[in-house]
Amino acid sequence: MQTRRETLKHSAIVAGLLATTGLFPQYALAYNKGAFEAKSVADVLKALGASAPAESKEVTIGGPDIAENGAVVPLTASTSLTGVKHMLILVEKNPSTLVAQFNVTDSVEPNFATRSKMGQSSDVYAVAILNDGKALFAKKEVKVTLGGCGG
Repeated sequence: MQTRRETLKHSAIVAGLLATTGLFPQYALAYNKGAFEAKSVADVLKALGASAPAESKEVTIGGPDIAENGAVVPLTASTSLTGVKHMLILVEKNPSTLVAQFNVTDSVEPNFATRSKMGQSSDVYAVAILNDGKALFAKKEVKVTLGGCGG
């Protein structure tokens, strides 16, 4: 029986071999530095080549109305739309607005959950970017009582 440490070591070796042979999945290497360094919702969407966003009832954002601890705020994003290329979770007042970017294909249900640090109360967004570059969003305000970004 393998220990957890041995399993992790073997997984790292396999990932390293796949990366050196070029067989590593391209989506695992997809990273848009400009989008993750952007300081506003508009700048994130511009870095991803999306159009100006429009509000949509077919995109949903979930999270607490009041977060007791800003270090671990649970957030969800989902959509019933088809032809989704990316699903984003954005926190407007964070130092880096883009919290998460999920690459989507037709074989993936666009329904995601993650946790984010939030240093202060802010609007949070779920944004669905469609294959044609159209961006649709839902917005929710989350109040933070104890800061999570060094506060």
